[in-house]
Amino acid sequence: MQVVTQKNISAIILSAGKSERMGVPKFSLRFNTETTFLEKLIDEYHSFGCNEIIVVLNETSAVLYHQLKLSVPSNLRVVINHHPEWERFYSLKLAALALNEVKPVFVSNIDNPFLNQETLDILFKEVDNFDYISPSFKGKGGHPFLLSAKVINELKTEKQDQIHLKEFLGKYSKKLEEVNDEKILLNINTMEDYSRFFNL
Repeated sequence: MQVVTQKNISAIILSAGKSERMGVPKFSLRFNTETTFLEKLIDEYHSFGCNEIIVVLNETSAVLYHQLKLSVPSNLRVVINHHPEWERFYSLKLAALALNEVKPVFVSNIDNPFLNQETLDILFKEVDNFDYISPSFKGKGGHPFLLSAKVINELKTEKQDQIHLKEFLGKYSKKLEEVNDEKILLNINTMEDYSRFFNL
């Protein structure tokens, strides 16, 4: 991994789902001949200068992760979600609790690996103005989204584990930041989806 200048921001990658429709853990899918979905996201966040990168996996995926011996930076940590059935909020809370510092955080779902530096930069420029920032394409919100330090702090202290993520985020000020990238809306959930976008 290249040496980069770090910014006051971290990243969380949510990948604890069981991938039942896909049939294999999504993080292990090939983005290209050399890189998995997970490595692509990690590389983009590392290149952007994120201080910490937290990846949330379920128990089964964690075994495969260690077997694959992926190329990852030293500031990456894996958190195990033993209750993936508790949905994304619980994974996000576990990741927030694992952060060494409370600061703004990018959040990606593993089923959208089409991350790029331009989108991260656009979101980062608004980090001090809103609690919750999401990129949008033609008015429709996509991924990744950006949470302020305030939201991360309250996430860490939230007593409940099973809240719908939209319900939790609904109480915060939000901005949709328009970007010229339709891929922020995509989700790769099935092999049909994968075949449509990746010809490997």
